Formats: sequence, C-alpha cells, structure tokens
Amino acid sequence: MAPKRQKSPSRKTVKENLTPSPMEKPDHPDDIYPIVLTTATQELFECCIDEDVTEQSPYKLLEKDDIIQDIKTRAAVSDFHPVKQFVLDYPEDEILLVFDVDFTYGQSFYLVLTPEAKARIYNVLQPPQPEIIELEDDVSKTPEPKPWISLGSELEVDQESVKETREKLCYKFDLKRRPGLPVCFSDRNSTEAECRSVACPSYQDSRFSIKQMQRDCGMQAVPKLQSSTAQTERAVQRNVLTQYEPRELREKEKENILRSEKLKKFVNSVTPRVLHALQQAHIMNVFTDDFKALGIGAEASDQLVMVSEGLKLQWTFTDEKRAMGKKISSVSWHPTIHGLIAVTFIKKQEEQLDKSTVYINSPAFIVFYGFPDQSNPRLLLECPDDIFAFEFCPSNPNVIVGGCRNGKVVLWDISFHIPHLQGTRPNSKKASDSDSDTDTFDLGNKKENKTPVMSYCAVSSIESSHKSPVTDVQWLPKTFEVTRTGVPVQNISNMSVQVVTCSPDCSVMFWDLRVPKLQNQFLADRKQDVDQKTMMTPYSIPTTFKHLDRTWKPLFRVSLPKIDTSGEYAPLKFSLEHYTCNSNTGRNTDNENDGAEVLPEYGQLRIPSAKTLKTLDDVNTKFYVGTEEGEIVYTDWKLEEDEFGRKFSAKPLLCFRTHAWFVNTMQRSPFFKDILLTTGGWNFAIWKEGVMGGPIFVGPSSEQEYSAACWSLSRSAVFFIGRNDGSIEVWNLLLNTSEPTHVHEHVASTRITCIKPCITASKQHYLAVADNLGVLRVFNVPKALRSPVKNEDLNMQIFFDQENDRLKDYLEWEELWAKPRKEEGESKKQVEPDKPVTFQVDSEEADLKEYSDYLKLEESILEHTGL
Repeated sequence: MAPKRQKSPSRKTVKENLTPSPMEKPDHPDDIYPIVLTTATQELFECCIDEDVTEQSPYKLLEKDDIIQDIKTRAAVSDFHPVKQFVLDYPEDEILLVFDVDFTYGQSFYLVLTPEAKARIYNVLQPPQPEIIELEDDVSKTPEPKPWISLGSELEVDQESVKETREKLCYKFDLKRRPGLPVCFSDRNSTEAECRSVACPSYQDSRFSIKQMQRDCGMQAVPKLQSSTAQTERAVQRNVLTQYEPRELREKEKENILRSEKLKKFVNSVTPRVLHALQQAHIMNVFTDDFKALGIGAEASDQLVMVSEGLKLQWTFTDEKRAMGKKISSVSWHPTIHGLIAVTFIKKQEEQLDKSTVYINSPAFIVFYGFPDQSNPRLLLECPDDIFAFEFCPSNPNVIVGGCRNGKVVLWDISFHIPHLQGTRPNSKKASDSDSDTDTFDLGNKKENKTPVMSYCAVSSIESSHKSPVTDVQWLPKTFEVTRTGVPVQNISNMSVQVVTCSPDCSVMFWDLRVPKLQNQFLADRKQDVDQKTMMTPYSIPTTFKHLDRTWKPLFRVSLPKIDTSGEYAPLKFSLEHYTCNSNTGRNTDNENDGAEVLPEYGQLRIPSAKTLKTLDDVNTKFYVGTEEGEIVYTDWKLEEDEFGRKFSAKPLLCFRTHAWFVNTMQRSPFFKDILLTTGGWNFAIWKEGVMGGPIFVGPSSEQEYSAACWSLSRSAVFFIGRNDGSIEVWNLLLNTSEPTHVHEHVASTRITCIKPCITASKQHYLAVADNLGVLRVFNVPKALRSPVKNEDLNMQIFFDQENDRLKDYLEWEELWAKPRKEEGESKKQVEPDKPVTFQVDSEEADLKEYSDYLKLEESILEHTGL
C-alpha cells in the first residue's frame, strides 16, 4: 500500500485561521505585536518584502541577540525599541517575524511575542510534512546463514601455506665452573689463536636444493657508454708563427736594409697610413667593449656595476658512501695547495631523534677533495666522532684541529701525505703516473689501491673537554699568546700554538699545543722517536702530538654569565679581532709557505713562564660571541680576581638580541678588521669593533631563514648569504642596502649549510657551497663580483662611518627623549594632590620644551645626512 499523505491546507484556509472574524475585536491579540520595519532594517535583518519574505513564504526567524544588538546600537531609532522588554524576556533564541500581506493588524509586519503563539502560527504557515507509513511487509529481516559450498579455493590456500616437514633441533651449551673463584679480565687481540671466537658459517645442504623457476626483475634500455682517458702530458699549445720577443737585426742586415732603395720607397709609402692608424687608435679603440668594462677594475670610472653576472657551477663533489643520511657541517680550503678542499659530514638532527633508542656507530671522516676528480676523495682523516668545525693551522697548514660532537678536541698531522696531495694539483707541471685518486702502497708482498686513511694524533681528555658539541674552533695568530689568566704576551716561538673553542655548554676554552710542564726524556726514547719518524707508513699514526693524547687539558676556561639575570649564555660562534705585530710579522713573511719545514717539533716546545714574557698591552682581549637565542654578546676573555684570590670571568660588556634564532655566522671583513658580519634567523647585521650602542647596520627581514654567509675576498662591499631554501643572495652595499642585488634561486635543492670563498689565481675565484644532503658545489665567481670598482674600499669606509654616526645620533635622540619622561615621572611623585593646576602648567612647558628640542635634533640629523 502507498503511504497516506495528508492534504496540505490551502492559502485561503491559512488566511481564515489568521484573520479574525467580524465578531472579534479589531485589536491584535496579546501574543503578537504589529510593527513597522524600515528599508534599512529589512536589509539589515534580510527580511525585504517580495525578496526575502513573500506571500508564499511570509515568515522569517530572527536571532534574539541580533535584535538586542540593534537596540543597543541604534537605541530609540531602532524599529524594535517598542518591544525591547518583550525581546529581553523571550525565553528562546529565535523570534518569529510574519509578513502581514493583507494588513490584518494594521501594519506590514507583526512580531510573535510568545513561544506558544510561535508554534501555533508557524504550524499554520508551514504545511506539515507527509507522514510515511511503513508496512509490516517492508520490514527487512536478517537473512539466515547458508551452508558452505566448496568451489576448490581451499586447495589453493593449502598449497600456498608453509608447513614444517622436519623436527626442530635443540642445542644446549653449558659451561661448568666452580663458584667463588676469582675472575681476571684482560685485553687481548681477536686475531690470536686462543682468543678466536667459534663461528658457525652457513653451508649448502646437500640433502635438498631449491631450483628457481621464475624471477621478478625489471629491465631498462640504456645507451652504451664508454670512458677513455689519456695520461699524456702535453706542452702548452702555441701558434706556429707566434713571436714573443722582438728580433734584432745584425749589423750586416742593417747595412743592406739602409742601402735598399725598394725598402725606402715602401717605408715612405706606408708612413702616412701608419700615422693615421695610430691617430685613430689613440682617439678610440674599436675593439674595446665599453659596456662590459663599465666600472670594472681600479682604472675604471667612478660608476658602479649595474649588471651582475650569475655564479657558474664549476665542480660538484659527492660521496654516496659517506654522505648517506648526513649533511656537511664545515668546509675549509687548504691554505697552500690550490684546488684542495676538505669537508666534514655529520648526522642530521631529525634522524638522531628518530633513532634515539638505537645508536649505530658509523665512522666519521674529514674528506679531502681535489680538482678535477668529483667522486673519489684524495685523503680521509679518521675522527673519534662527528666533527662540527675544523681549521688549518695558519703557521703550519699540515696541522688541523677539530671539534667533535662529544665535546672533545682532536689534532691531525698530514705532513706524510702532502707530496701525494701536491701531485694531484691541476696546475702542477709534474703529473703523477695515474690521474686517479687512488695510490698504491707496498705492504710487504701485497699491494692495495685505496684512498689513504689517516688516524688522529691526539684527542683531549674526556674529563676536561666540553660537555656539548664543539660548534666553533679558531687558532690564535702567531703574533701573540695568552697566559693561564688570559693576559696576552709575546710569542717567542713565532708559530701558532694555541686554539680557542666554544660550545653550547656555556664555556669558551683556550688550549695550548705545547708540553704543559718540563718532562725528562731519555735518550733511548728520543732515538726511538727519530727512527719511528723516518720509517713512517701510510697507516702509521704520527707522533707529533703524542705528549697530548688523551691527557690534553685546556689552558683556562671562560664562562659567559648573563648581564641582568642569573644563568649563562650558550655560545655557538665567536670572533676574535685580528692582531698584527710588526716585530713578528716581518720574520717569516717571505717563507710563509715553507715555514712548516723549519718549525720546531711541538713535542720539544714547553709552555714558558708568564714572568719571562713581555706583556702586550695593544692586544684587544674582547671578542664577540653568538648564542643559541640569537644574541650577540661582547665580553672579555681575561680572568678577574676576587678578594680571596680566586679567578672568575667578568660579566659581558653588552648583549643585543639582534637575531631571532641561532647565530650561524660570525666573520670579520678581510678588508676592515673592526667590521663583523653576523647572520641568524631571518636577517643579518654588521657590527663595528668598539661601538657599544649596537649594530651599525641591520639588514631587512627575509622571507627565508638565513643559514650561512661569507664576505667576498676581493670586494669589500660584496658578501654572500645562503638561505634555507637552497638559494644564495648577493649583497652589494654600495648599490643597494634594502634588498640583495641578485638572488640565485635554488642553487641547491635543500638548506645551505656552509659557504667558503677561495682565490687560486687573479682570474680564478671560487665559491664552495655545501648543502643539507652532503653535496659540495664549487662555483666560479664572475668578473662583476670579483673585480673591485674604483675607490671601493674608501667608499665602504665612508659608508661604515656614516652608519656609525647615524647610530650615535639615534642614541642621543633616544636619550634626549627619555630624559624629560624620566623627569616628568619624578615630578609626578613629588607633586602634592591639592595642587593640580601647577602640575598641568609644568607639564605643558615640559612638552613644549621637549618638542622644540626634537625639532632641533631632527634638523641636525637631516643636515648631517645631507637630505
């Protein structure tokens, strides 16, 4: 049967139910109120006549809160003001508004004031929905289960299932020993016969064999590749008729030429044309590209370069074996061997968090790459843990110092492998027998072709090392050294023997490479050391720093207490001011590259007494420190002494929260020793040594986070900044200070971790860029970014002086504005409550005086800046 539907009432019936009969009063009932709504009110509540409410749909539900808000906003002007009390007493959230088409109650609308009338009128206006009657026959019933009918699928399941066909073997091992006996543990080599472990190697069982009938494999067609190399060393290619030097005629040839009438006629005929050509060449050189040479070189005009050429990718170095799941933490070019670069790989932080419960000790290395081999390393330096920072010694490039993740400081000596590394230089005249990066070492009767691996010489003691990863390491110059209290003294050895490290454990440590105290050494031991040095092998450990291995302790420790609150700053990077001494620098400037051959051994040097050394008063002992919170701290490394004679670190001189995140770069300008560049978070800043008011210049905020930066080695106004999205920004402060002059988009596919420049020749400037995937790219710097403009250093000095003056003016202006406010605050405390008029007059006079002082200061700033 079909469901019975109730017949909806007609519009006429609705009107009859709502329209009062002639016997009723003409007034409206008590539960409704006729109301007039203006056009603005209709639009505000979306109840416009013939649009929102019509004859077919004459009702509208209004929110009670909206009506109350309208009454509060428009007050007596509101159309709902007469029914304000009814609306406030209405118990429900929605009130019914009915459009009175026939003006039954005298107005165009009427408002229903009670929920009972709302239900009655709403049911009349809204026709009831048809009721659906469900029949008993249509009720769904749960089907009854049916018996299983086999179609053969269980046979396939049974065939694919694995069943055991033989019994399991059970082995029990028992070691009988009498309890109570003493146990002695000792170190033994696993290669000895009595200490070899019993192994159970796998073998093929002859009782059965499995024959593979089908294999899942894929195939891809690739073109045939063939690699071929040539080891022939050819001379420099020259033209056959190239003449490099003028040829002088002999006396007989000169006499024959002077007597030749034919030559005289030729010379007289070509002389006017030669003079005309020389005159035209003197006026204009048609072979010079004026646009390309505009503003380039010291001899150019004062105009700046407006067009910047892009970086060109020269080499890409990657190591899939050692860079898998790691990133490059530090990059450094070799100081003397051109084309040789070293990198370190560390595990990513997110992978360490994921695998915090399972620790896998993978080997860590410092990897040396050389041009032009892009895949095979030249040398591997074994590390006890991941290296966060390392640096070559400035006086002896064969010595390398590095800081580990576990807080230890490590030393290497690569003197034995220098001939191998020098033989692979691309510009070397004497090439090796093979162009590959592998060397052949004769170990008895066995020869192996592999990359040399060298172990570290010395590592600091675990008790005296940092408690957190060593994030930055630097050598002190050979011009001075420091005592155990941080006092700079004269360096009589004329070589760098001290190292400075920092770590987030809130400490900066100074280390000394020399023997801490005088130790007697027997003659036999010295002879043994000499013999061991002459019989070095590629896999031997040098004895250069044998006196420091696992006993190395810092000379002294500098802490960084906070200025205003308790606690200490956590340093990530630091920067020392460069110090030069005329008495020391002139001793070894000519043989700087060969200084390692004449330097004495570190094991023979002793730390001298501070009383016998001359104190250097002109050495700046203050240095900058960048922290985890983005703060730049300026402090002194010299230790102070309290009334009880105890040494302690003084509080920093200043601290500025310039960056919003980790400070990842602190680098001195190669042209101005008092200028410092720092990056962190989303901006960069430039500081001037000795300016205590803050940075002299702060760059604009970037959309991407800055991850690395470096100064240009040839242009004082140019520096490079690496971003988190793999792009590089090129800044030229003489062209624009509000935005970078050029942005190289997506140089790498991920975050850039390190940027290091290098100059190998006058026209060969390279920029090494490392990313978060362990890939090292070397770019060729174009001429526009490597050739300085005329008077560039002088203009940059003027720029820094102007920024310093601007900072001083700003601080004076700030102090000038803060002083009246402070005086006004003090005057408010001193004024009595019964003299308000006197306070008002004084306040107005102070405001006028403050405003006049501000106008004078603003005029002085505009006059100083030239605006």
